[in-house]
Formats: sequence, structure tokens, C-alpha cells
Amino acid sequence: FMIKDALGRSWQLGTIQVDYNLPERFDLTYVGPDNQPHRPVMIHRAPFGSMERFTAVLIEHCAGKFPLWLTPEQFAILPVSDKFIEYALQVKQQLEADELRGVVDDRNETIGRKIRDNELKRIPFLLIVGEKEMEAGTVSVRKQGEGDQGAVKVAEFADMVNAAL
Repeated sequence: FMIKDALGRSWQLGTIQVDYNLPERFDLTYVGPDNQPHRPVMIHRAPFGSMERFTAVLIEHCAGKFPLWLTPEQFAILPVSDKFIEYALQVKQQLEADELRGVVDDRNETIGRKIRDNELKRIPFLLIVGEKEMEAGTVSVRKQGEGDQGAVKVAEFADMVNAAL
């Protein structure tokens, strides 16, 4: 079958093919109604075509912004300084216990740089943690394409993401 990509181009993804070569190569035979050996015809099916082509169309269609359930990293935790890395790791552990996927960006960079770099990676949620968040047991949430969403408890964030899945 054919699929149109984001630019309107058609791509063949799924195929059904009749193959006369492989039965010969594998020396396949069957006994027909006449009690004689016959060479079968093999039918191949590939519902999505090559995996590479399917993946390329998916990436292009989503413009790199995979659905939340498919994206490799659903969140990135950005500590505002090294003092908050331990808290960031605790938050990550809590979220992983809720079966969410993410990373802690513990690079020695400014928070602005961390936000920019992780937005370019198209990570759906950026969780900023600093003094206020650590004291309150919260994370400040930035949603890809929507900006600041405010501070929420870690469990509330996990519930919000799981509901969106």
C-alpha cells in the first residue's frame, strides 16, 4: 500500500510479492494431486515494507516529535546547579518507578543552555529543579511547544503523563 508523507509524496510501504526464485533456491517441492513433485510459488508479505523506510516516513511525518508513547525520552530533568543533581536523580527514580523514561541533564551548563539543547532534542517534558522545587517536592514543568506549565508534585506529573499515554 501507499502512504503520503508530510510533503505529499507517495511511498510504498506494504507489499505482497509472488516469488518464484526462493522455492527454487531452497529446493522446495510438494506432491500434487498427480502424485508428482511440483515447485511451489512463495508469497511474501511485508505490511510496512522495509523497516528503514517505515521509520523514515514516521520521523518525517512527526517532524521528529514522536508521540509520547514512542519517544525514547519522555522527560529530561534539568537541575539549575550541581547542588540539585541528587534531587534530580531521586525524581528520575520516582518517575522510572511509574514506568516513564527520561534522563538527568547534569552537564555543567547554564539552565538556559540546558533548556535550549533539550528542546532541540524534542523531549516532550523538561523538568526544572532548584531550591524551591527541592523544598516542596515538586518539579517545574515545561512542555514542548507550550512553554512553562508551572510547578507540580512529582506524583502529579507522573499521573499526568501516564494519562496522556
